[in-house]
Amino acid sequence: MKMKLLAAGAMLATMAVAAPASAQPSTSADPNFGTINLNAGFNNDPRVIRVVSGGATPASSVGSNCAGYVSRAPDVRLNYRSGSLPLIISADSSDDTTLIVNGPDGRWYCDDDGGVNGLNPSIRFNSPQSGRYEIWIGSYRQGQNSEARLHISEVSSQ
Repeated sequence: MKMKLLAAGAMLATMAVAAPASAQPSTSADPNFGTINLNAGFNNDPRVIRVVSGGATPASSVGSNCAGYVSRAPDVRLNYRSGSLPLIISADSSDDTTLIVNGPDGRWYCDDDGGVNGLNPSIRFNSPQSGRYEIWIGSYRQGQNSEARLHISEVSSQ
């Protein structure tokens, strides 16, 4: 009996070690800073949403070209009906931020420093699809959470 308990305990310990250390960002979780619905040609362009960057989940869990750390839940969910204009999603902060977007096609899009002012990220969809965009603003350094602004635009990156 004692041997069976030891064997069962060893098996459970092995399974615990084999479990993944961190989860992937979740496209189904409720967004941290809300949902926004926009149609092509929307007014007040760019639309700006204040967020806090960062989290415990490595952005690289969705792709090796993704940098920084994000929360498990998206920061903002964008429901977008496209037209003939591009869709530009970017962020700005006084700290180094990153950007992850899960598009309506299910693909992951990432950027680190492609926006304006050096350390700000930006992703441009030249022919955007209509549908749901899950958006994460990450922090380049683990454990650093910073005030940031998410910009959604059809005419400029910031």
